[in-house]
Amino acid sequence: MQEVKVIGAGLAGSEAALQLAKRGIRVKLYEMRPDKTTGAHVTSDCAEFVCSNSLGSFDITNASGLLKKEMEILGGELIKIAYENAVPAGNALAIAREDFSKAVTKRIEEDPNIELIREEITEIPDGNVIIASGPLTSDKFAEAIKEFTQTEHLHFFDAIAPIVEVDSINFDKAFWASRYDKGEASYINCPMNKEEYEKFYNILINAPRIEQHQVDKNSKYFESCLPVEVLASRGIDTLRFGPMKPVGLIDKRTGIENYAVVQLRQDNSAKTLFNLVGFQTNLKWGAQKELIHSIPGLEYANIIRYGVMHRNTFINSPQILNPTLETKRRKGLFFAGQITGTEGYTESIATGMLAGINMARRIQTSPEFLSSQSSQRNSALFAFRSAPRRGDSEQDLITLPRETMLGALSFYITDIAHLKHVSSRDNSIRYLPLQPTNSNWAIVTPIELPKHERKNKKLKAELLAKRSIEMLEDFVKKY
Repeated sequence: MQEVKVIGAGLAGSEAALQLAKRGIRVKLYEMRPDKTTGAHVTSDCAEFVCSNSLGSFDITNASGLLKKEMEILGGELIKIAYENAVPAGNALAIAREDFSKAVTKRIEEDPNIELIREEITEIPDGNVIIASGPLTSDKFAEAIKEFTQTEHLHFFDAIAPIVEVDSINFDKAFWASRYDKGEASYINCPMNKEEYEKFYNILINAPRIEQHQVDKNSKYFESCLPVEVLASRGIDTLRFGPMKPVGLIDKRTGIENYAVVQLRQDNSAKTLFNLVGFQTNLKWGAQKELIHSIPGLEYANIIRYGVMHRNTFINSPQILNPTLETKRRKGLFFAGQITGTEGYTESIATGMLAGINMARRIQTSPEFLSSQSSQRNSALFAFRSAPRRGDSEQDLITLPRETMLGALSFYITDIAHLKHVSSRDNSIRYLPLQPTNSNWAIVTPIELPKHERKNKKLKAELLAKRSIEMLEDFVKKY
């Protein structure tokens, strides 16, 4: 029987492995931890969350929420486990990160079709392979990928937010609330007046940062995961219109509309640990302590984990991948997760799911597999299969409609046309490097609204979501 090697047991790799296993395909899932660490992960469990414990909104009128719904329709595995390990977070899906990772690891270890192998891969194996080694790919394997793709890697930085112990928070100042009272009051909010904010801001912009290596100084940050000090450097009010915006957050004990608010989100199922939302940072630990203790309500906070930085690596997908996530140069080799240029946990899981489904289709439409399984066909094993073909046609693989969020995302990261740049000086053509992106409405095929409704963003999102769900449900029935 044909087998698949999946490199990396993070979110994308774990999802891909489970997709293949439930279709009766044997998987060798390689994970270099704990023998080789990344500098950001703290456990050896599969599908560990690193930067945050939030998967974003689950409201389908939010781009990330629609992507979650699409994964449910397509039979995603990790999204089910995420909901089983959810913690209160208002309108967002946040998880108890350790419980979630342990649950995924248990599923993988107990699956008879998956062999979890704890070792570093340094070369791209032959045969059927899904590379989901993530943004923290080891140097040796990164060199192997670089050699295969014949392109230079681009490096971005991700930053991790600090975590504090809830019992050390001063609730005489802090209060529980979700923005605009949506959902359960599940966030801890630390309010600031103008004087307190300016004091905080001055500490932040003057705080010493950890020195970067020279090779890292030319790297960039993910725009949606910028260190708080980088945001602050853009102007004194940037944080007040970003992660510290006070709108919709009023302490009912006082009724005061605050100047700025620091939010903390539940980080574990026991509700003992909370992370500072939007406070990813590269400040030195002593400076972090001073900054956190300057926040009203956190004056004596017990800091369980300080913020740290780690480098992200991703390929130039438009040159390398088809929208199916299979490489253009080699059939049976797929990439998935953040290494493709997608940004965000939900996006990593979704691309792992798509790569797993398409790898299964690549195998299940091969003459070898059709012959070996001729007496075992059933609806579960051949999920997402069209009529048997010769196994060498791109029609065997799924390219999701661009009206869906996942279809739009996979097309965006693999479409070179939007990177085309024509010089206004001499009309010369060059292609800009891929910039990582997460799920957003701008990449989805637009929908026409009546002229008087064109500025109605809520209505537009509702119609886009409805169209996507209907189209995807029809797509599933067809295939």
